[in-house]
Amino acid sequence: MTFRPALALLFAFIVVAPVCAAQSAADLGAGAKPRKESTLPLKPTADEAQAAQLSARFLTRFHYDALPLDDAMSAKIYKAYFKLLDSEKVFFTQQDMAKFAKYKDQLDDAIWNEDLSAPFDIFNQYVMSAVARMEYARSLLKKGFDFNTNETYDFDRKHADWPKDEAALNDLWRKRTMNDWLRLKLAGKSDDEIRKMLDKRYSGYIDRVKQLDGEDAFQTFMTAYAESTDPHTDYLGPREAQNFDIAMKLSLEGIGAVLQARDDYTQIRELVPAGPAAKSGKIHVGDRIVGVGQGEKGPIVDVIGWRLDDVVNLIRGKKDTVVRLEILPASTGLDGKHQLVTLVRKKVTIAEQAAKKKVVTITDGGVTRKIGVIELPTFYSDFGARREGDKNFKSATRDVAKLLGELKAEGVQGVIVDLRNNGGGSLYEANELTGLFIDKGPVVQVRDARGQVEVQGSDEPKMTWSGPLAVLVNRGTASASEIFSAAIQDYGRGLIIGTPTFGKGTVQNLVDLDRFGSADGKSKPQFGELKMTIAEFFRINGGSTQLKGVTPDIEYPQNGDDKDFGESTYDNALPWTHIAPADYKPVANMKAWLPQLRQMHDERVAKSPAWKLMLDELAQYKKMRARTTVSLNFANREAERKELDAVQTGFRNRHKAIDGSDAALVDEQSSLDDGLTPGERSLKQELKEEKDAKKAPDPVLDETAHVLFDAVGLIKAEPKLAVEVEPYGGKLDTAVVSAQPATATPEALPKQH
Repeated sequence: MTFRPALALLFAFIVVAPVCAAQSAADLGAGAKPRKESTLPLKPTADEAQAAQLSARFLTRFHYDALPLDDAMSAKIYKAYFKLLDSEKVFFTQQDMAKFAKYKDQLDDAIWNEDLSAPFDIFNQYVMSAVARMEYARSLLKKGFDFNTNETYDFDRKHADWPKDEAALNDLWRKRTMNDWLRLKLAGKSDDEIRKMLDKRYSGYIDRVKQLDGEDAFQTFMTAYAESTDPHTDYLGPREAQNFDIAMKLSLEGIGAVLQARDDYTQIRELVPAGPAAKSGKIHVGDRIVGVGQGEKGPIVDVIGWRLDDVVNLIRGKKDTVVRLEILPASTGLDGKHQLVTLVRKKVTIAEQAAKKKVVTITDGGVTRKIGVIELPTFYSDFGARREGDKNFKSATRDVAKLLGELKAEGVQGVIVDLRNNGGGSLYEANELTGLFIDKGPVVQVRDARGQVEVQGSDEPKMTWSGPLAVLVNRGTASASEIFSAAIQDYGRGLIIGTPTFGKGTVQNLVDLDRFGSADGKSKPQFGELKMTIAEFFRINGGSTQLKGVTPDIEYPQNGDDKDFGESTYDNALPWTHIAPADYKPVANMKAWLPQLRQMHDERVAKSPAWKLMLDELAQYKKMRARTTVSLNFANREAERKELDAVQTGFRNRHKAIDGSDAALVDEQSSLDDGLTPGERSLKQELKEEKDAKKAPDPVLDETAHVLFDAVGLIKAEPKLAVEVEPYGGKLDTAVVSAQPATATPEALPKQH
């Protein structure tokens, strides 16, 4: 899936930045140039102008579907740029847009001529308008609002027109502010509390907008250009390129802490186990970083009020170097005593995104079986460490192979690979991971811009699991995840279960623009990277996952997000097509038994209270998502809130009856809208809700385990079926595992190769 820039501007910037992981591998600490408040007008640098032209050269020549950078493309960039800046059409008016119209066919010239004054002018106007809007909202707080009217507020403005003039824009913001006030009022806040909270909120928005700098402007403009070529081409500025590298490697060099912005402080949100911060015993969740110093004696730089990424840049650094943090402990107030903590930066592994395993035990009809589950959030690979010969380099395939060995030792009789919301990653890892289940053979076909097709796959025998297999997918399963799922399906190797996948069938490559830029003799240029679509991949059966995704063998109910999320929602997505199939032979075949498995699934979920509850919650979710307008009348909203409270209370009671406990459910007080933004809730509350969400029952995974339980039962009951559904007819005698039965009944004995 597309790796999005951190800057989705004002609201997304403010909402996303406080909760994002602030970790890096780059040594930008000592040389970082902190920014507090930018000075308008923002101006492009020579490096940025050159980076834009370099990107254009690559995109117009080497992109899979190369398009000229001309007036037609300029119009597309213009549209995409304003969609990034003002997608809800709340900052600019029709009068503003009329003034900007002169730039519609000039953005191509801006890039070719290395003159980015036009896009920067637009961005500067955006910053000024955003600040003005927030100041206007603050001015409305003095008088308050009358909630006895019959006004409504249209909060979904993606398809709306820009307001006609400033008067119309003021009216829109009056309703936005009015709705913010009403949400807090419904949550039980007094007028004085609301006035203080919203003034603080809007002031914080203004501070953050004023900290947007030229790099933000350039990143946003280049994102508009890149994504105008296709949905998955992106420009990654130096900061974004570092974050992308970390996401692929799952490792970094730093202190091992997840940071977030809260008010004017950078706060410790999470400590990475065995990282320098955790091992010191002197830093705790909730502590605030108020100063950062480099080395044993470097001056402490006050970072109160700084942007999160600026603070991160100071804390980052090379392995074995020293950083000193001035800490305001969570246990003290704002006037508490500061502590100075010295840490040595180390290589830290981001375990949260690594493959994990667990065992689900299913008992049905007096039979108990263990089903192993491998959760894989992304197809990660540290190519740099691999090239350098590091025997412990991070690899999704290596980690999954290790986990499969552990599951075998635990006596599981089937394995589920959970790829829900796995947005992809390394194509190489997708090929290698497939080999753990099919032994060897083609996995994917890749067609480049010249039309040449290369068949890629697993060349060496390395089957690690030859037993019953299921792959759990959803709409968030994309790219490399779809390659793996499609190959497992085409080989007949396992069951694909869940909802139709994302539909991304293109391949991207990273181009380091610094390799092609010209230095000025004073410093190395920092041009960033271009993540460019260079090929399209096809299934080994000749079809494509593009647009259509992978259709599960057993489908579960969808949540309705497919209307707004997925390849088919992009205007410029490549069309679906197909090529000749690769030379491959299915290794197993479960198709003849699918009707029976589907019937067993349907009969089970029809009687399952947990499944019925999930369907009812999905229906409620779809109902709420379909709303685009809310009343600004207090009595009407209060009645709606009471109705929603009754619905949610019913859901909670049903959960308690099914699960026997409400420990994994959200608190009653937090189940209704509290009117707060993420940074306004207490860290303790946020962390508790995240912990509870992880413990919450997962009826989708449980049912998938049950389906695989059924498949194992069918295989054991029908020796002929075992020959059909086990890889290579069960003749591959590698890694025979003798596992203890999950129950004393002979029927439950695992049969694995």
